[in-house]
Amino acid sequence: MDTDALIEWFAAEARDLPWRGPGVDGWGVLVSETMLQQTPVARVVPIWREWMERWPKPSDLAGASQAEVLRAWGKLGYPRRAMRLHEAATVIASEHDDTVPSDVDTLLALPGVGTYTARAVAAFAYGRRAPVVDTNVRRVVARAVHGEGDAGNPSPNRDLADVDALLPEDDRRASRLSAALMELGQTVCTVKSPGCEICPVVADCAWQHAGRPAYAGPPKKTQRFAGTDRQVRGLLLDVLRRSEGPVGRPELDAVWHDAAQRDRALDSLLVDGLMEQTEDGRFGLPGEE
Repeated sequence: MDTDALIEWFAAEARDLPWRGPGVDGWGVLVSETMLQQTPVARVVPIWREWMERWPKPSDLAGASQAEVLRAWGKLGYPRRAMRLHEAATVIASEHDDTVPSDVDTLLALPGVGTYTARAVAAFAYGRRAPVVDTNVRRVVARAVHGEGDAGNPSPNRDLADVDALLPEDDRRASRLSAALMELGQTVCTVKSPGCEICPVVADCAWQHAGRPAYAGPPKKTQRFAGTDRQVRGLLLDVLRRSEGPVGRPELDAVWHDAAQRDRALDSLLVDGLMEQTEDGRFGLPGEE
């Protein structure tokens, strides 16, 4: 892969996203990367702007209540991310002088920060050499390097090694390449309609040279949403986010027809700490009475 051409393409064509702007520090990048997990960019942008205006430092978010955080998370989905980010902000404020760490190992020790997020923050906020691997990067590598139609199911060690082998030794160029690989997968080397005619690395793309074969690996795991417990959990939380305080059971029962599934979703929200039951039997966001 012509990594120099890819870095140059990124410099000219990268989307103007707010967390890439001047003055955005490690906190802004950590918030964006947490929100972007399994969530489209267009949905994240307005919520990220609101969060950064409201909570510009980790200590600001740490001082907010869990209920405030869950309400501000809105409909981004996977609300446990919001709770873990709140926990991480508390640790950053108390143990790291209100500054998001810059090295991968320290980042990994923060609540809710996994392999991807730690490397993304190190690379994108601090310009560190760190292989950043998401589904878009995996697809680019599968096609351009291995000549395969797609990457199949994740293999963390192999995937990290594949990307690490592409990165220059220089920190700054490595971090730019990490961002460029992701951008290419999100905007050009897409799943269904890859824009090969505008791809900066098409000349030496192994997939092109192989005749663009269809993906022939094992079936990829997919996640459905409609009718799942996750959908029901979201509907129940929506009721609480819209209310000014705890609500009665009838208001929750009205959002889903299957009582057994609704009860299961309700129980899981209580176990996860995303919902609490008051002494009088009503339900509310954490810390509300």
